[in-house]
Amino acid sequence: MELDELHASLAAQEPPAGLPRLLQALWHDAKGDWHRAHEIAQSVKGDGGARIHAYLHRKEGDLANADYWYQLAGAKRPKVSLEDEWDELARELLREKAS
Repeated sequence: MELDELHASLAAQEPPAGLPRLLQALWHDAKGDWHRAHEIAQSVKGDGGARIHAYLHRKEGDLANADYWYQLAGAKRPKVSLEDEWDELARELLREKAS
């Protein structure tokens, strides 16, 4: 799957079958279901889950909490728009899925 296909899938009611959990979190976030996205991100251990968790708290506006999760993920809060960060995260996860 490519980023444009992921964007196109947002027209559906459910995420594509077989979409990995963290991509599901981003999918739900893009559909406006922040709580479902957060629930999924919390359930995934490791840097990936922490990174999506950080993005979600940044989007929520809770920057102190976001910075905590960015630190756990070994990252810094990016200076790009939320939309650009979403695309960057999705690209990274899609690359991982393809490898």
